[in-house]
Amino acid sequence: QVIAALLQTMEDQGNQRVQAHAAAALINFTEDCPKSLLIPYLDNLVKHLHSTMLIQKGTKLVLEQVVTSIASVADTAEEKFVPYYDLFMPSLKHIVENAVQKELRLLRGKTIECISLIGLAVGKEKFMQDASDVMQLLLKTQTDFSDLEDDDPQISYMISAWARMCKILGKEFQQYLPVVMGPLMKTASIKPEVALLDTQDMENMSDDDGWEFVNLGDQQSFGIKTAGLEEKATACQMLVCYAKELKEGFVEYTEQVVKLMVPLLKFYFHDDILLMNSTMKMETVWKHQKSMPLLLECARVRGPEYLTQMWHFMCDALIKAIGTEPDSDVLSEIMHSFAKCIEVMGDGCLNNEHFEELGGILKGKLEEHFKNQELRQVKRQDEDYDEQVEESLQDEDDSDVYILTKVSDILHSIFSSYKEKVLPWFERLLPLIVNLICPHRPWPDRQWGLCIFDDIVEHCSPSSFKYAEYFLRPMLQSICDNSPEVRQAAAYGVGVMAQFGGDSYRPFCTEALPLLVRVIQSPDAKTKENVNATENCISAVGKIMKFKPDCVNVEEVLPHWLSWLPLHEDKEEAVHTFNYLCDLIESNNPVVLGPNNSNLPRIFGIIADGEIHEAIKHEDPCTKRLANVVRQVQTSGGLWTECISQLNADQQAAIQELLNSA
Repeated sequence: QVIAALLQTMEDQGNQRVQAHAAAALINFTEDCPKSLLIPYLDNLVKHLHSTMLIQKGTKLVLEQVVTSIASVADTAEEKFVPYYDLFMPSLKHIVENAVQKELRLLRGKTIECISLIGLAVGKEKFMQDASDVMQLLLKTQTDFSDLEDDDPQISYMISAWARMCKILGKEFQQYLPVVMGPLMKTASIKPEVALLDTQDMENMSDDDGWEFVNLGDQQSFGIKTAGLEEKATACQMLVCYAKELKEGFVEYTEQVVKLMVPLLKFYFHDDILLMNSTMKMETVWKHQKSMPLLLECARVRGPEYLTQMWHFMCDALIKAIGTEPDSDVLSEIMHSFAKCIEVMGDGCLNNEHFEELGGILKGKLEEHFKNQELRQVKRQDEDYDEQVEESLQDEDDSDVYILTKVSDILHSIFSSYKEKVLPWFERLLPLIVNLICPHRPWPDRQWGLCIFDDIVEHCSPSSFKYAEYFLRPMLQSICDNSPEVRQAAAYGVGVMAQFGGDSYRPFCTEALPLLVRVIQSPDAKTKENVNATENCISAVGKIMKFKPDCVNVEEVLPHWLSWLPLHEDKEEAVHTFNYLCDLIESNNPVVLGPNNSNLPRIFGIIADGEIHEAIKHEDPCTKRLANVVRQVQTSGGLWTECISQLNADQQAAIQELLNSA
């Protein structure tokens, strides 16, 4: 009904402003409309958009909105837009070629956006027939950029379009970098326009001028023009895209991008003034920091010395920013980027001074976390406490917990890179991490505290057992915790104890087994909120049987474990369980195969359901092992027929898909 009404209004040529508003409403609707709901109306929608687009007497405003509507529909419809590609592309290319007058700049920019979104929607194979023409049009526009005014609307559309073309063309896009990087770096280097205004000056400012202000008192306000920052944020996002898509193909530009990016860690607008509410500031820093680990990946091709030099330029600034950044949203992004950089660089990337400074900063973050919780409890006892205050306190708590997750990210990257060598450094943080897993702490504290100990067991064993007195009992008690997130962290911990922990953890694995089974067999184990915790419990049982078989009666537990498969929500643990299943099948385990291979139809069902739920990526080696299991049965005609006949149509198709992909 909504689409029909909007399309009917769009055909009202007697009132072109209403036409434009209808098209704008259609854009808003299709942007948020699920693909499955849009597809049944696609034919009718496309027909009306095409007829409106071709009207000779249409206004520029209507055409702008129609072009954006087409882009929005293609973006939502994705591959379902392929049949309509040839209907629109010639007209869109014609607009870009001929809309050269100054008053048509916005139309041209939106058409460039539309073409690139359609290309992304339909995919490389379909788009390649026009790719060369489109690239030449874009190159011509790009070459003319030196003649464009700084506020030309085409610039931002061009920058975004180039990034989409990069996604479509992949490595083939590298040849165009010399043309696109100049304007992109210029936009990414924009310095914010700021002003200090008194009350009288403020009266002359309009909301339409693109400024944001913060009142400093004494009849003064500090302002920043956000228009340039929006373009800067977009340009930063494009740099991230190029680094991510082109990898080593972007290496020529890594150094200049890093030199542009690192100073943004101190991106304050004016002396000590920070516009805390400026989302543009956050966006700009976020998008730069996301590129840091990607740039290191790009630089790797030039060898370890070049890579190390680049990392040294980043590292000190990142650590300093983690200690000084006042905005929690920006801080969390910087911390995440730092953790990813450590994963890229690995053992040896931090020196003693880095560890000393970082240890002090993380200790301060954890102490601040506990202090803030205490302050919130005090505020809850205040006489002014009400629902509105509680909502604000909950927002603060969510923000603090998010920072805690980033502390965990950093520790994870350090443990995975440095192994047990880093444990003496960690001990200054140990009392604070132990405090996180105390029974009276909120569940997010206990979840992330357990995750940190999980990492210690996984990456620092057998040395991890020296801390067993601090976390073994809490972890055991947490397997059956009320919070599924805590259960998941505890179950994962049991799994890595079995896999990596060494002999010292054997008694604990034995003790944990019945608790894991209790969680798995609970009536609500497979509900949406519980399924991830349950699957980690199933995986942990499998790891105990595989790595600590003397801790459990494997023959007794195996039939139960098989009945719980497959896992499909937790992809990482699904790989572990399928690999163990392959081990058992390949070794002709009699419990798994059953008398006269009677369990094979059930195993085929497990494999098929795993494929249906995309539990394992096709590039994972485990996929080939599963396919080989199926092929072995395929050579035995009667057994193959029996296995396949017990599968439904979807399962049979999934088995065929598995064989085709591996």
